[in-house]
Amino acid sequence: MSAMSATRLAWSLGCWAVLLTLMAALVSMGRAQDYGLKNLQGKVYDGKDATIQGAIVYLQNSRNNDVKTFISASDGTYRFAALSADTDYTLWAAYKGKKSPTKEVSSFDSRKQVYIDLHFK
Repeated sequence: MSAMSATRLAWSLGCWAVLLTLMAALVSMGRAQDYGLKNLQGKVYDGKDATIQGAIVYLQNSRNNDVKTFISASDGTYRFAALSADTDYTLWAAYKGKKSPTKEVSSFDSRKQVYIDLHFK
């Protein structure tokens, strides 16, 4: 094997090694992006277990007290996506001047998809 072909072979193998390393890094980065996130969803019910459209669902972040809101859909559903998995949250709903009991979403809950229904009494 000539020195020229040995150099080309070494360069080619080096390029493949770099390419494979970059691909492995990109795959692991893609996994890490959603690792610390969870979704929360559920339904809002009145005292007779009928779903409520138009209730305001509140989600308070325990770290900075920021509050997100969602207006329940026609079937009573609400959804909060991409929540930080290492943060605790407090959840409640309000409708026609009434407030539901609060529920807690714990950072120790490792589920990626959390379901919590809210019931007015």
